[in-house]
Amino acid sequence: MTVQSVLDEVRERPGSGEVIPVIDPATEEQITEFKDAGPEAVDEAVAAAKATAASGVWSGMPDYSRAKVLWRVADLIDENADVLSELESLNAGIPRSQAKVITAVGSEWFRYYAGWCTKVDGIARSVNTGGLTGIESHMHAYTLREPYDVVGLIFPWNGPIFNYCAKLAPALAAGCSTVVKPAEETPLSALVLDRILSEAGVPDGVANLVNGFGHTAGAAITAHPDVDKVAFTGSTEVGREIVHASASSNLNKVTLELGGKSPVLIFDDANLDLAIATAAFGCFLHSGQVCMLGSRIFVQRSIYERVVDGIATVANNLQLGGPDEEGSMIGPLISQKQLTRVMGYLEQGRAEGVELVTGGHRLDRKGYFVHPTVATKIDPSTSRLFKEEIFGPIVTVLPFDDEDEAITLANDTEYGLAGTIWTESLGRAHRVAKRLKAGTVGLNCQLQFDHSMPFGGFKQSGWGYEAGKAGIDTYLQSKTVWAQM
Repeated sequence: MTVQSVLDEVRERPGSGEVIPVIDPATEEQITEFKDAGPEAVDEAVAAAKATAASGVWSGMPDYSRAKVLWRVADLIDENADVLSELESLNAGIPRSQAKVITAVGSEWFRYYAGWCTKVDGIARSVNTGGLTGIESHMHAYTLREPYDVVGLIFPWNGPIFNYCAKLAPALAAGCSTVVKPAEETPLSALVLDRILSEAGVPDGVANLVNGFGHTAGAAITAHPDVDKVAFTGSTEVGREIVHASASSNLNKVTLELGGKSPVLIFDDANLDLAIATAAFGCFLHSGQVCMLGSRIFVQRSIYERVVDGIATVANNLQLGGPDEEGSMIGPLISQKQLTRVMGYLEQGRAEGVELVTGGHRLDRKGYFVHPTVATKIDPSTSRLFKEEIFGPIVTVLPFDDEDEAITLANDTEYGLAGTIWTESLGRAHRVAKRLKAGTVGLNCQLQFDHSMPFGGFKQSGWGYEAGKAGIDTYLQSKTVWAQM
């Protein structure tokens, strides 16, 4: 399997809809194209998944056998890591070193959830109860944990390998049959992973890959009457549309991992060298195109100027470039559409009187590159830069005077995905962590992740959790059985 063979295969995949170009964001050149699969292809994929669910070819497989298949998937991802990471770099514009890390994390999703295949169980109790009749009886009651039949998995263009594996591994471990739709901007690695599943022994019809636009293929999945559950990662706006589709269709269950506008709180007793370096990396990684990045930094007033200068210095020293450019640390935005969006926010910021300490411009070269930008002198009550998820290399930095003000500013958002606290005070660290409205909080660290720990958001950052036991629970239903003794 080579990069060129994958590009050719994408182009040859059947479809009935519009031709969709796949653009290299570092060069703005088309690298391949494919046809939108169309609603008919979604119907076929759902029918195939429904048939395998009914037959039990996957859900009825012995747990240890399903675990072996998932472990084999992980091994094959590792064996094809070079091609996968090269495709990820080419398609998403990220440095090759980062793509290799993401690919390695992807294979571990399957190893982790292979272990869960043999550990899904319910509870059992002997109960003396009158039930609703009032006649006391000796009952044996137990619960079964059963997979949803057909699950739609829709994931975004930032980190496609990571998101593909994060959803598919627990869904397969639970015994679900699936319909998988990657983002139209980044379809390449999903095609390789689709081949890997077949080679590893996942039966035909259990994991069905459908390529297309969100408003065509994605919408058809979310509204399909035979899809029992949808798991989606992407914007809050699209998340709302999926909820509406569920309400209008069959009330299928929905898991949503949505937007973020995560706060970073730096107190005056923090290790500033570490805090500045980590906070800068934690807002500019992947050109700011990661949902849990710390895009709002709040700094205690006595150290405010030092932190602003420090983050601006890091921003100015970050080398932007394509995946194959020597020394490249940050890649481009994903598309012309995203570039236009980000530049629009910068123009709006200037109109609001925001001070751009550094950055605020597109690089004078091919590719969708925007210089990392540090924004200050912001009115948090009105500024769109402060309030809205931009998904670009822009960070706002505001001062605070005391702990209460810092928490008020941090929680002043519709999102609640992540947060970070920098302080040497153990008491303050845990006190503030409890008060932050966020699903993940880092104490003197940022962007930490492990497959065993649940990840999800508060408020409009989502419904439900991925990773850990919670990650497989989201693909299982509970059934209670009562037996008269």
